[in-house]
Amino acid sequence: MSEALLAFVTGKSPAYLRAHADEPLPDEIATKYAALKARLDQGEPLAYITGTAGFYRREFLVDRRVLIPRPETEHLLEAAIAFLRLREHPRVLDVGTGSGAIALTIAAEVPDARVEAVDASPEALVVAIANRQRLGLLDRRVAFYLGDLLDPVAGKRYDAIVANLPYVPTGQGDADLRFEPALALDGGADGLDVYRRFFADAPAALQAGGLLLAEGAPPIADGLLALARAAFPRAAFPQASVSLERDYGGRERYVKVLTPV
Repeated sequence: MSEALLAFVTGKSPAYLRAHADEPLPDEIATKYAALKARLDQGEPLAYITGTAGFYRREFLVDRRVLIPRPETEHLLEAAIAFLRLREHPRVLDVGTGSGAIALTIAAEVPDARVEAVDASPEALVVAIANRQRLGLLDRRVAFYLGDLLDPVAGKRYDAIVANLPYVPTGQGDADLRFEPALALDGGADGLDVYRRFFADAPAALQAGGLLLAEGAPPIADGLLALARAAFPRAAFPQASVSLERDYGGRERYVKVLTPV
């Protein structure tokens, strides 16, 4: 972390810094590094200090208004991209978009996709819109909406819905999460409050033959799976597939729903 921070402050690569480790830093650079290192030592994530986070081969603007995109989410993203590349002009909904990392990556990787993204935080959407501009994606390719869950897009239907909603049980988050927005983390007593409301409306928003992906974490995985199965019962969706999928680290990470055509 310290090396990455020094690379950020100096504008030099880690390899360059290692090769010139004996060279003293200019006073101005040393002062700036010391101030930022103090923040790092207090537990503030490096991404908030540098203002960017890498995700799926791209750099996204991040600050305390949004969650930092995690590598664990990339497995879910791969599943969405593989599905969408087999469809013509797919319509995609990203619920709880935050920095826009998922929505914008899908738009960049699936050029004929039309992506809509929703977040309850106006501050988060400011960051998402800045990332849309940063990546050169047009408004007509990725549209952002302010509101609660599916309310801003009520009545619309999508080929794929991706959701990364608050799922940390109240008061149970790691200490490192204290720098990230509570609105994007707190999922209620059992971590599933927001997902309960989401799954109440999600089936009506998914096209026949559609894909739904909802991210969680091992502690709430079984509960998330139960919500998905209740939302897509065999009586109403006899051919639907509802499964619990693992991330690249082998951890139960997200629920996957495929509905029949």
